[in-house]
Amino acid sequence: QVQLVESGGGLVQAGGSLRLSCAASGLTIGTYTMGWFRQAPGKERGFVAGINWGATATDYADSVKGRGTISRDNAKNTVYLQMNSLRAEDTAVYYCAARRGMIIRTDERYDYWGQGTQVTVSS
Repeated sequence: QVQLVESGGGLVQAGGSLRLSCAASGLTIGTYTMGWFRQAPGKERGFVAGINWGATATDYADSVKGRGTISRDNAKNTVYLQMNSLRAEDTAVYYCAARRGMIIRTDERYDYWGQGTQVTVSS
C-alpha cells in the first residue's frame, strides 16, 4: 500500500532552520507531483510548496517564498522541504502529499497523504 512518512520536524527558535523529509513507499515519486501542506490548530490545511515529477517546476506559497526550498531525490524516493528564517507563524503540522498531474495548490486534488510532522517555532 502507499505510505508517505514525514520526518524532521521539531522545536526550533525563530530565525532557525529545519529540513523536513518525506519518504515514500508503494509508489514511485518520479511519476508524481509532490507537495507540502501545513495545518495550524484551528486553521485549514494550506499549501506550502510543490514540485513536479521531473523537478522542472516548483511552486511556493507567498508566505514561504525566499525561505523555503522544495527538492526531491527520486533515487531515494524522498522529497524534502528546507525551511529557513522560521517564524512563529510557521508553527504547524506539515504534511507530504502526492498526485498525478501538474502542481496545484488545492489539497482536495492530492491523492496520497502522510500523517504529518510537527514544527514548532519558539519566540
